[in-house]
Amino acid sequence: MDLDLDGNSALVTASSSGLGFASAQALAEEGANVMLCGRDEGRLEDAREELAETATGEVRATPTDLTDPDEVSHLVSETVDAFGGLDHLVTSSGGPPSTTFLETDEQDWYQAYDLLVMSVVWTVEQAHEHLLESEYGSITCITSRTVREVADGLLLSNSVRRGVIGLVKTISREFAPEIRANAVLPGTIETPRIEELIEANIERGVYDDYDHGLAELASEIPMDRIGEPRELGDIVAVLSSPRASFVNGVEVPIDGGLLRS
Repeated sequence: MDLDLDGNSALVTASSSGLGFASAQALAEEGANVMLCGRDEGRLEDAREELAETATGEVRATPTDLTDPDEVSHLVSETVDAFGGLDHLVTSSGGPPSTTFLETDEQDWYQAYDLLVMSVVWTVEQAHEHLLESEYGSITCITSRTVREVADGLLLSNSVRRGVIGLVKTISREFAPEIRANAVLPGTIETPRIEELIEANIERGVYDDYDHGLAELASEIPMDRIGEPRELGDIVAVLSSPRASFVNGVEVPIDGGLLRS
């Protein structure tokens, strides 16, 4: 299916690896011009070069700390200047540390809120006027299945990410019909984030080794495997596209059937 994204412009945050990269890759291979961002300049440039090999649209990259509103403003301006406008915004971010309530201090809470919620708020604020000028304006927020069901050891993600869902549902009504807003809820997908969580659980004695951790996670999923990043990226591309023009305000789990709610 042609997603009609040729010549569109997209900004994908936290896109030097993981789910952000997979989403940017899917959009770029459908013909969109894509701006990547990340904090590590070396990794970001590697991602841009890799993505450019298969992209049919233009790929650029701007180093950005998403917890700094001034850098977010610069990122959006760079995107608009590079591509002449902005049609699609995809927000992603790294995850906060795996922790429990008694291990977490007040500063951890504030940092998680800036990373997971305010980064989205700042990006949407800066992008809104440009998306409004687009014929196809869309916002897709990558969150987590933990907005529906909590996961052990992920206190901050369980608690804070739910704010993004409230935001998405609210702006899906406030911004419509000019701009659509949706969210995707990734389950267990093999990304650097999952690797970090498995390693943390190895240290806690939950898993014997990495392969044991993967097997245990897969055993909980009806599809009997964990997901690939591109399986989420493709859904993000569809939600961004005119093919999803009547899809607004939804939360799409991409988890192999893991969620019971």
